[in-house]
Amino acid sequence: KSEIASAGARIVAPGDYFLANRMIDDAYLTKLRAALEQASLNLRPAMAEIEQLQRVLPGVRMAGISDSAFHASLPPQAHLYNLPEDMAAKYGIYRFGYHGISAQSVVAKIKTIMEAIPSRTIICHLGSGASIHAVKDGKSFDTSMGFTPLEGLIMSTRIGNIDAGAVIYLLQKSGMSAAELETYFNTQCGLLGLSDKTPDMRELIELEKSGDEKAKLAIDVFVYSIRKYIGAYTAAMNGLDLLVFTGTIGERSFIIRERICEGLSGLGIVLDQEKNNQTVSVDQVISNENAPVKVAVITTDEMGQMAKETAELLHE
Repeated sequence: KSEIASAGARIVAPGDYFLANRMIDDAYLTKLRAALEQASLNLRPAMAEIEQLQRVLPGVRMAGISDSAFHASLPPQAHLYNLPEDMAAKYGIYRFGYHGISAQSVVAKIKTIMEAIPSRTIICHLGSGASIHAVKDGKSFDTSMGFTPLEGLIMSTRIGNIDAGAVIYLLQKSGMSAAELETYFNTQCGLLGLSDKTPDMRELIELEKSGDEKAKLAIDVFVYSIRKYIGAYTAAMNGLDLLVFTGTIGERSFIIRERICEGLSGLGIVLDQEKNNQTVSVDQVISNENAPVKVAVITTDEMGQMAKETAELLHE
């Protein structure tokens, strides 16, 4: 314990205050408790973690590492929802984005692997939680998660995009409270909800092989949602130079990478089949050498990025 000089905790919370890394003090903890109402499922474990660290490591300086800080550069057209300004400002309803720590670690690796980050990059962070980031000249340009991590892609148990009218209708008809519906959207939907069996992509692929139609549907929806975002972000950036797969599924499932990229040659995305099939959690370019868009698998290093940012914050 005497060798530990500092500790960092990953903070997933909406709000401008949490768009920056900050030292964890009494004022920070007060802000965290106030944010519990907006993101309780993500913040309660973080609060418990901080409290445990404070007990085990009394006196050690702690940093709150923002999972949204990378997205502080979002332009207004990506940051804003379609709300009147006074309502958005009153309740702080903006797109904050998450998985920023992962994206930042990938951007740092791209600079090392390719000497310079391409102008137009899309990062697909695919795991239990899944998100896609458009990165222009090294900065976040758009991202699929929004005010909370619920928005965007279908995930293991999170619902992803859904019509706001459908949410209101469910509140009126299901008998669930707002808190119960939030838990339902976070824990009972997504791949688990569609397959009616499992949120695990490896298990879904095996079930599909055995002829399970619901498993196949869940995978098809997952792949389709990712392809739509790749197309949209390519259009938004007026082209694409690099497509990156990261996260547990992105790094380890050559099957999912192949299905996502299949039929995207019109965007300049063509895999080298042999390289794709052999790549498992290794930093490597897997696109056809003649394809105009490079495709790479780059392992995320969230822990390393957090350690780096904690050290930088403590030495400011």
